[in-house]
Amino acid sequence: MAYRIFTINPGSTSTKIALFEGEECLFGRNISHAAEDLAKFGSLNEQLEYRMGMILDLLKEQGIDLATVDAYVGRGGGLLSIEGGTYVINDVLLDHAKTCKNGVIHPATLGPQIALALAQTYGKPSFVVNPPDTDEYQDLARVTGIKGVYRHCHLHALNLKETAIRHAHSIGRKYEDCNFIVCHLGGGVSISAHLKGKMVDGNDIVAGEGPMAPTRCGSIPVSELLAYVAKQNGDLKAVRSLCSRAGGFVSLLDTSSAQTVSGAAEAGSREAWLAWHGMIYQIGKYIGSMAAVLKGQVDGILLGGGMVHNQDMVEELKSYCEWIAPVSAYPGEFEMEAMAAGAVRVLDGEEEAKTYTGQPRWVDPE
Repeated sequence: MAYRIFTINPGSTSTKIALFEGEECLFGRNISHAAEDLAKFGSLNEQLEYRMGMILDLLKEQGIDLATVDAYVGRGGGLLSIEGGTYVINDVLLDHAKTCKNGVIHPATLGPQIALALAQTYGKPSFVVNPPDTDEYQDLARVTGIKGVYRHCHLHALNLKETAIRHAHSIGRKYEDCNFIVCHLGGGVSISAHLKGKMVDGNDIVAGEGPMAPTRCGSIPVSELLAYVAKQNGDLKAVRSLCSRAGGFVSLLDTSSAQTVSGAAEAGSREAWLAWHGMIYQIGKYIGSMAAVLKGQVDGILLGGGMVHNQDMVEELKSYCEWIAPVSAYPGEFEMEAMAAGAVRVLDGEEEAKTYTGQPRWVDPE
């Protein structure tokens, strides 16, 4: 049976929606929200009725009947750390999304709220799939050399796991039977090790760890960073922004466009060449580190994200790491497809829906 799944992915300035029938996307749209409209609301939750209204108005205009939908999936957010999978939106999950229980305030927390509201209207199930709070790290991956300081899991979990699931299927195997190194190469760069269906290690993209990226500084030697903080007169807010918004190409070349930087590098700019190929070098280095995590037992290296459209980049990365395992490119991302696919796996009985208990998978020891 080809199930119909409706997916909702709220972002800072837009809400992406898509209707799938099986793997086919019947309708998709990125609904833009004007800054002045969003400014009218004092909190994220106050945007719920506004965003839902825009979704319903568009669907009515397009003649799409939500009564034909078999399940609704919202992009998760605000949750405590959990194992990957497809989760039923229950009261605890809804409360944690509403209250941003993990302390991260992001419009993605509206996803479960919209999905559940629509599901209740039509008497259908609602889910979240591999939300941003997915954490499957092994304990060894959390250790640092400072007492009381631990590494945390912040990765593009939804796209990373879906890429791995799709690749395993393409080679006639189950994700749970494979070991992969999976990369998301976009505005942020995630490099992750997947051991028999679990994402056991990776770089913390929120904390500024890992390779340099278009908007992120990546890992920096601690003493050099402390010296830089001193030069900035201790302005920690400005320095922290280098981790996710103002680092990488933005800091080095005043642009977040990978296409602009790669073009300038090709045209002969020394600064652009160092930034572009330096980033690729660092990505290759981190792929190698994930191979060590998997003890060399790697079934494939998978490259996803917007920058993978650049074939020269793919070939350069192959030169660094194809000796480890075959490299496969999946340009772009599968976020909407991944949400729909997770629901279909549950409805098909291929995967069992999980229950969000509100108990975090990891708590830093005292």
